[in-house]
Amino acid sequence: MATTQQLQEAKAALHNLMTGKAVVSLQRDGRKVEYTPANKAQLQNYINQLESELNARSVRRAFRFY
Repeated sequence: MATTQQLQEAKAALHNLMTGKAVVSLQRDGRKVEYTPANKAQLQNYINQLESELNARSVRRAFRFY
């Protein structure tokens, strides 16, 4: 399940890649994953996945009936 902290970390990592840092690493699914400029598309896909999970969770909460 995605968390806002994971999303913030992933966005910061992408920012670091875009501003010239050669390698960034994140904890993902219990393991360390390193990203380089060559695979920044994979990092963007991970960000998109986290955003989708978080958005889906917030939509489900908005439509709960009591």
